[in-house]
Order: sequence, then C-alpha cells, then structure tokens
Amino acid sequence: MPEQQPHGAHAPGATAPVPQAPPGSWSPATATTLADGEWHRMHPLTPLMKGGLVLVIVLGYLIANLRERILEWFISLVTPAHVPTFGGDPVDWVVDNNLVIVVLLGVLGLAVLLVALFWLSWRFHQFRITDAHVEVRKGVIFRAHRRAPLDRVQGVNLTRPFPARLIGLAKLEVDGAGNDANVPLEYLSTAKAESVRSDILRLASGARHAREATRGAADPAAARTMRAQLAASMDAGVTGLIAGVDLDDIAPEHVLRIPAGRLVGSHVLSGLVWLAVFGAIFVAAMIGILPGVIADAGPAAGAIAGGIALAMGIPLLLASIAVTWSRIARALRYSIAPTPDGVRITFGLFTTVTETIPPGRIFAVEVMQPLLWRPFGWWSVRINRMSGKTASQQQSSQAQQFNIVLPVGVRADVERVLALILPDVPADVLPLIWEQGVLGPVADDPYATIPPRAWWRRPLSWRRQGAALTDFALLLRRGRIWRQLAVLPLARIQGFSLHQGPIDRVQGVAKAQAHSAIGPVRGGVSGLDVEVLRGMLNTLPAAAARAAAADRAHRWAEGRETVAASSGPVTDAAVDAAGHGLPSGLGGTGERAS
Repeated sequence: MPEQQPHGAHAPGATAPVPQAPPGSWSPATATTLADGEWHRMHPLTPLMKGGLVLVIVLGYLIANLRERILEWFISLVTPAHVPTFGGDPVDWVVDNNLVIVVLLGVLGLAVLLVALFWLSWRFHQFRITDAHVEVRKGVIFRAHRRAPLDRVQGVNLTRPFPARLIGLAKLEVDGAGNDANVPLEYLSTAKAESVRSDILRLASGARHAREATRGAADPAAARTMRAQLAASMDAGVTGLIAGVDLDDIAPEHVLRIPAGRLVGSHVLSGLVWLAVFGAIFVAAMIGILPGVIADAGPAAGAIAGGIALAMGIPLLLASIAVTWSRIARALRYSIAPTPDGVRITFGLFTTVTETIPPGRIFAVEVMQPLLWRPFGWWSVRINRMSGKTASQQQSSQAQQFNIVLPVGVRADVERVLALILPDVPADVLPLIWEQGVLGPVADDPYATIPPRAWWRRPLSWRRQGAALTDFALLLRRGRIWRQLAVLPLARIQGFSLHQGPIDRVQGVAKAQAHSAIGPVRGGVSGLDVEVLRGMLNTLPAAAARAAAADRAHRWAEGRETVAASSGPVTDAAVDAAGHGLPSGLGGTGERAS
C-alpha cells in the first residue's frame, strides 16, 4: 500500500510514516492539523450562523404578521382579476380552495432557493494556512481575499457566540498588525477551531513541527455518525455553560480565576459612577422642567411632576443597570493562564471569548485602581496591543474588553498577571513597578516628579506624577485619587516626544508623550522638569534600539528544529530539556542550559 508522510515528517526526528487513507476517511495525519497549505472549507452551517438564522426569524415574523398581505400580493401576480377578499384567516381560504399543495410547493421552492444560496456561499468560503500566511477567500459575485502574515500575528481570538456554542461551533479571528487587518475564520467546529488556533500560534512562534503530529492517536469522534457528532457537540456546548471552556489542557494550579462575588461587587461599585451621571442628568432636567409645570398646572402640579419624574427616572435607572450588567456578563467566567503559545485569557458568561496573546505582542501595560476600590485593595490591569480593528471598531465596549487582562484582582493577582505578560522584567525594575510605582511615592523617590514651582498643575498629585527610565521600560506614574502606573517596554515603544507651551517655557517644564499602539494605556505625563525630559529624549532612542535588537519574543519557539534533529520527536519536555524553554511565566525557565 502506498504511504504518505505527515506534514513536517521530512525533518530529522519526525514520526514514522502514516498509511494513506482512502479519500474522505479519517487518518491521524489529516485530523491533527489543517496547516498543510491546502484550501479548506468552513463548517457547512456557517451561512446559517452568519445571516441565515436572522433571515429565518425575519421570514417567520413576516409570515406570522403579514400573511394576508403576502397571499393577496402572490394571487394578484397570478390572477390579477380574481383577487379574493379575506374575511377570516387566509389559511382557511387556502384550505377551502384546495390550494394547499400549491402553497406547499411554493414554500418548498423558497426553501430550496435559500439552501442553494447557502450552499453557494459555503462552497466559495475557504481558508488555508501555510508556513507564512493565513488566507481566507469568499464570495460568489463579489470576491474577497484576505491574508495575514504569520510573523505579524498579534493574537488569536476564539469566540463562541451563545447560539453557536449550542451546536458546537466557534469563530476564530487572527489579529493582524494594521488597521482592519484581522482575518476571521467563521465558523468552524470547536475542535477544529482549537486545532487551527494551535497551528497558527505554532507557526507564528517560529516552530516548524506540530506537537499534535507526534501523538498519532485516533480521534474517537471520527468514527461517529454526523448525527452523533452533532449531539456530542451540543452536549459539550451545554456542559461548557456550567463547567467553563478552553482550560482542559492547562494544569488547574496555573489558572488564575476571579471570584464571582468580587467581580460583581467591583462592577456594581463602578456602576455607581454611571448612576451618579444619570442622576445628575435627571436632577438637571427636573430643575429645568419643574418651575414651568408648577406655574401652569396649579393643583395638579404634584401629580404631573411625579409622572414626569417616573417617565425620566425609570429609563435612566434601567440604563445604568443595563450598562453594569453588560459589563458583568462579559467579565464573568474570567480566567488567565500560561500556555506554550502565550497567555490565554477566557471570559464571558453566554458568549465566551478565548484570547491567546503571544509573547512580544504587548506594547504597554497599566495597573489602575479607582477610588471606590481602594478600601478593598482591588486593582485592574489593562494593555495596549495591535488589534487589527478599525478605529471605529476599537471604540466599542466589546473591543475594549480585549484590552483588559485582569478586570479586578488583589495585589497577589496583579503580581501574577504582570509576571505572565511581562515575563522578562529585570529584578532591579520590580521595585519601580510596585512599591515605588503603584504604591509610591516613597522616601528617596527614584521617579522624576513635578518640581515644586509647578505644583499648581496637579495640586493633589504633583508629588506622585512622574516618570522613570530603565534599560527595560519607561514607567509613568499618575494620579493620587485614581492610581495609575503605565509600563512601556522599550523593545516595543513607537516613539517619544516633548511638548512645551509658553507658560511651560517660563516655568522650565514640559509635557512628554510616549507613543504606543492604540489602546487605553496613555503614555503622557506633564509638568516635569524640561532638562530631565530632554535627558530621557536623548537616552531613550539608543536604549530602545538595544532592547529591540535583543528582543526575541516575537519568534519565541525558534530553535525547536535543532531540538528535533538531536533528540527525536518535538515535545514540550524535549524543548525544556534542550534549554530552549519559553520565557519565564509562560511555562518555561527562560534560561538556556549551559
């Protein structure tokens, strides 16, 4: 029997050849990876999930509410001179006139037409993964072809909308580096989506061997019928609502979770801010309305004013509750854990999102503490990253959720998350981040702060607002009421500029702006001594160039081929044994064996 080598088997240390399977049957080589450079189609239910479901709902609504008009219009097309007048239900008229078969044939024809359109849409929607790109092409009349270079992948998001979860489907989105540069793969079965995500991250890391290709174990689901697979996927989707998703391959002790009570409490406290805003709008509106009502209504002024208050107050109250609940629902079931491919973040109650951020894709990190969280010792961690979305898309609340890597946590949680997303922080920089930065200022403060002559610019926080520059990162400390500390790694900083107005020149101060990827972390600090900032401006370019030259996080698994050649099949254990482990905090030692 002819034999077929699995993808990557030509390299030294690869697994034994796998017998070729008949067309359409399952084999380990074909089931373990779709990164074979060939074109593959999406799940057959993709057209239904992308728009067909909405179409079915709209058609059902129209037929249920406008069936008399629809039937009159159809009959007027066939026999314009004999349009009946319906005195009752049009269905009864169809039955009485023996037109049931005609109507059923019409419905069947419409269904066939929709199925044909769905089939064409699915037939021309394909993707492929090569060693260099992820590509998607679609469209029958208007064709579209998108491509994302793997060495520019900023992250891979696995989204499971609630209806898709129930039938075992998921949407994969590859984040590119650029405006509107994302490549979506929607929809795939959950198992395929997870496999494709692993393949994309593996290739983006610089590795050229699939860990899955060395397993050689048959997929027990492959022998099931389509009906059994659909039932199993639906069962897994419902189970995932309770047990959570995407954590099976992670040791439980490595997963950081947020207690639901803390999460709800933090958003309720934040919701008080929205309540205060809506309350101020309500009070201002009532102050403007009440004098006129009292003057015109006379004795009935009280009842009218009460009605107006309820008509305005209830919607505002519901709006504040809706805003708070939407944030809680998106953040529930949060978890963060290290994986060999990067930091994996999962969140969402009904629609779950799993985001994998590879090393080297984080441009700025900010630790923040709102005033109302301070009595509880809670903090939040946000990041700047290239999302591949347009400017308008990045303004949506769902897109902003991707910039939050820790919605709320205590100090131990923050330190653990920082170790994951900034694994190569030097030991001498750690005090600048927490004791002297987040909690500072301290005695002999190492941060350059606002000089006393310019205290009036930040009356409450002039001693706290400052900046510090190290060989690893630029650190910006702000706020006494709302504490903030921004860390911008020099290897990924995009620029540094100074601004000085006429009053600034008189006082000898200036404003500095560190440029980063678009996100919630601001890189600005104002009121610092101009000579200090000029020193940073002169020092930072050379330091950033050295840091970028030494940074290897963007291809974090390069060198695994050497491991395969010398020690056989590529496994995580073999990688660690050879000293090519991941950066510390991502499942490896971060050191090379001597």
